[in-house]
Amino acid sequence: MIVETVVRIRREHAAGKAIKAIARDLRLSRKVVRKAIRSPEAAFNYQRKVQPLPRIGPYQDRLDALLEENEGRGRRDRLRMTRIHDLLVREGFDGSYDAVRRYAARWRAARRKDAGEGAPAFIPMTFQPGEAYQFDWSHEDVEIAGKPMRVKVAHMRLCDSRAPYVRAYPREGQEMLFDAHARAFAFFGGVPRRGIYDNMKTAVTAVFTGKERVFNRRFLIMTDHYMVEPTACSPAAGWEKGQVEQQVQTIRGRFFQPRLRFASLAELNGWLEAECRRVGRASCPSRTRGYYRRRGAGYGATGPAADPGTVRRLP
Repeated sequence: MIVETVVRIRREHAAGKAIKAIARDLRLSRKVVRKAIRSPEAAFNYQRKVQPLPRIGPYQDRLDALLEENEGRGRRDRLRMTRIHDLLVREGFDGSYDAVRRYAARWRAARRKDAGEGAPAFIPMTFQPGEAYQFDWSHEDVEIAGKPMRVKVAHMRLCDSRAPYVRAYPREGQEMLFDAHARAFAFFGGVPRRGIYDNMKTAVTAVFTGKERVFNRRFLIMTDHYMVEPTACSPAAGWEKGQVEQQVQTIRGRFFQPRLRFASLAELNGWLEAECRRVGRASCPSRTRGYYRRRGAGYGATGPAADPGTVRRLP
């Protein structure tokens, strides 16, 4: 079972969906669903990465070409699968007609999937409390211990309350990505149900047409840990995470200009966290200030409301 399926099972079960319903919707046995729920990891040890094609293998490229050519023909001129099988046999293929038919069905399904048929064409821009956050990176110039330095700043923004969180790192590798999430959730005092990202390499391995993505395996394990559903924006569609895009510009003007000077990166991050708290209280929409009061939102007198390991889910 692939990581994406295990993560989906665990997320839907955490949302209160019955095992029977999950098994029915995903066409899995209840035993497999229970195993995924009880597993401490987001993946099983065995995963079939490649479908074996003992007969078709040597002729796969030729069969793909025949299927592609057939799709380009008019409806009346298209070849039946029996005819395509016959053409392969004449070239030395000794497999069955059923093998060709099953392969053609998978080929057409993959083609439809890559075309984005049935995928949502947009990300909704209205949000409920605790529904979603947006994440992005920016590059900012600062001075640390008397030396100029370009830092990578992680930005997270709660979509409903507009609450901001930023933290600076020397790089934007996966470890920094994970640390930024842990600290942001601790700062907010909870975890929204969905995260909206661009197609950064630390999160997305492959981008297909529409909303189809192959997410990075380690990134999926992180989102599974927090029971977050990751959503990737369309390529070159920054408006789909417009809140955090705007936050990048706002934070740059309010926090990083003129150039900041600190003795260490830790001191810079302490100041950034205090500024996020101040700006959130003073200048966010009125519903944001109410949200802070209701949820605590990490604004207690002693700092963040919870450790990265003990954050709770927002409603």
